[in-house]
Amino acid sequence: MTGASSGIGLVTARMAAQRGAKLVLAARNEDALQQLAAEIRRQGGQAVALIADVGEEDVIRIAEAAITEFGGFDTWVSNAGVSIFGSCEEVSIPDMRRMFDTNFWGVVYSSWLAVKHFKEGGSAGALINVGSFFGDRATPVQSTYSASKHALHGWTDALRMELEKEDAPVSVTLIHPGRIDTPYNEHARNYLPKQPSHVGVVYVPETVAEAIFFAAEHPKRDLFIGFQAKFFTMLGSVAERLTDKIMEAWMYPSQHDDRPSRSRDDNALYRPDYGLPERGTHHGWCRSGSLYVKAQ
Repeated sequence: MTGASSGIGLVTARMAAQRGAKLVLAARNEDALQQLAAEIRRQGGQAVALIADVGEEDVIRIAEAAITEFGGFDTWVSNAGVSIFGSCEEVSIPDMRRMFDTNFWGVVYSSWLAVKHFKEGGSAGALINVGSFFGDRATPVQSTYSASKHALHGWTDALRMELEKEDAPVSVTLIHPGRIDTPYNEHARNYLPKQPSHVGVVYVPETVAEAIFFAAEHPKRDLFIGFQAKFFTMLGSVAERLTDKIMEAWMYPSQHDDRPSRSRDDNALYRPDYGLPERGTHHGWCRSGSLYVKAQ
């Protein structure tokens, strides 16, 4: 599990440990990871903490740790990610490149290693990549994030087809979260004068964890988290200009709170941010679950 020190990764790790999974927890925040691994072990679970930056090919050490500690792995979840709030013309090229290192190249490195392990081991395994609704439909304000997730989605879909064509023992699932109540907004690099926040419907991260667990046990192409994510993806494919207009009207006011922003340098783009928070500081309507996820 990459990105295990907060948000979706943290919630999924805790829930997976309760279900008896043996875990390799990967993130950049050493203190948070060590605390999480110790917490899981105190409760009778098995977990190894590994400090790793997926944007710098540290994923090799993640795979090696799983093999050394547990003899291998049957599920790899690529969850690490970070966002940037700002217009296409504002965000610097170095910031864009750094985000792609994490959101896209980290998934590529991870996918290579996971597929290689499953093929060489000869037993079925699950590769689960956490994308975004914004990987299906671009949005203003988070242009770079959308672009990185579009790239992630394209890579995942192409990889799935190639593996299916050769009948490889790997299921590849793409998770499409809508708005989720995580510290994603606090960890993002922000060019806006106001603090990023989800305004509107948001879902608890446990909803994403449920989808990840299902994908680990059942081959599934896609899982959309929240009906909104699926609805606007479908609407965008049949009514592109209408969807543009809706997003132009809604996405500017719904991605920030009426409060001052943290410093532009106070974020998790280049360094670890604070760890072990499951939830963010959003002012949206928080849903306790998703019937659409359960229907899938």
